[in-house]
Amino acid sequence: MGLVHHISLRLRELRFRHGFTQEEMAELIGISMRHYQAIEAGHKKHIWLETVEKLAWAFCVETWEFLRPELPERAKPRFDVAKSSIHYKRHRKGPYQIRPRQIS
Repeated sequence: MGLVHHISLRLRELRFRHGFTQEEMAELIGISMRHYQAIEAGHKKHIWLETVEKLAWAFCVETWEFLRPELPERAKPRFDVAKSSIHYKRHRKGPYQIRPRQIS
């Protein structure tokens, strides 16, 4: 298992642990959602050290702790992220009413 694969598994683990969407994770880390998706999916061959530092910083751990085989339990998001609309249930106010056409 390579380092990039390890990072992608770590990101997925953190995302599921904290109940974030990919969009929310990208916002927390400070990268674009497409870039985040590519990293988590393992499509990136290389990841810059600066990006790994952002990942660690976003979860209040040092870079070396982020890359360890086991993630410390204290890895918590640095700040709250506005939840996306996927977390909210949409409530309909009853059946849609079809209005009869008025013929003039």
